[in-house]
Amino acid sequence: MTMMDEDGKHLHLDELKQQLQDADANGQNPDDEIDVLLITGMSGAGRSHAADCIEDMGWYVVDNLPPKLLIPLVDMMTSGSKLHKLAAVIDVRSRSYFDDLAAVLSHLDDLGVKTRILFLDASNDVLVKRYESVRRPHPLQKGGRLIDGILAERELLAHLKERADTVIDTSALSIHQLSTKLYEAMLGSGPSTVSVHIFSFGFKYGMPIDADFVADVRFLPNPYWVPSLRELTGLDKPVSDYVLSSDGAIEFLDAYEQALSCAIEGYAKEDKHYVTIAIGCTGGQHRSVAMSEELAKRLRDRGLSVSVSARELRRKQREGR
Repeated sequence: MTMMDEDGKHLHLDELKQQLQDADANGQNPDDEIDVLLITGMSGAGRSHAADCIEDMGWYVVDNLPPKLLIPLVDMMTSGSKLHKLAAVIDVRSRSYFDDLAAVLSHLDDLGVKTRILFLDASNDVLVKRYESVRRPHPLQKGGRLIDGILAERELLAHLKERADTVIDTSALSIHQLSTKLYEAMLGSGPSTVSVHIFSFGFKYGMPIDADFVADVRFLPNPYWVPSLRELTGLDKPVSDYVLSSDGAIEFLDAYEQALSCAIEGYAKEDKHYVTIAIGCTGGQHRSVAMSEELAKRLRDRGLSVSVSARELRRKQREGR
């Protein structure tokens, strides 16, 4: 979402409120503590990519926000809202924006709102090359030389950089390396930055097309052929006990858990922070569900964020069966 600048355009706060309410209705991030993150820094240093990464981490991101509008947004967040993580990108399209920023930050401190500043920087030489490659003028260039606009912006932002909580120099970073730096700054490093989703499915209803890994557990005995278990699912303890006590089940989980752990550690280093694992059996009711739940438990014990779903069980619910 982009707030317009002041050159003949208008800031529609009502629209911004509505979008914030819509995000709240979707139940995003019901955390206990309100967080406000200001994303700023030199134009061309990677603010837009940083905003995308922060949004992927679960923050509600507003682009080109005048500082004064932070206060009514935070007021809405403190009024029973479930939305508790707001990130605002602030640039230098207007010097007056920064004249208001110190007062706004002081006000947020008085409200007890946790506010952090993320500052993106790069060397003058790198910024010149980046602007020349996209053939766009610097926002403070004003018809002069490109380097003049960069130097004016650096002077304007000097005080803000000094009080920033995190400063990342992107001069020598690729976009993937920048993402990794951002995840490290916001969430820590290593596999803990990777979110894992595991879902069970039935092969007879089709192979999933969105999985990074697909495991086939049809080698295990099928509880469907046990009359007392047929109408239950892998979420029920009798079925889970039957599946996990079957020959080869624990050995498979031990080996698969180890392989996935190695892969997830590598993904974290390579800027892949979302992994989808599919586990299938014939009908997606018993074996795959039980094995998915057990694998999720094991990965959570390793400190990973893991969610689980059962594709065929949800399908049955939708069909009213």
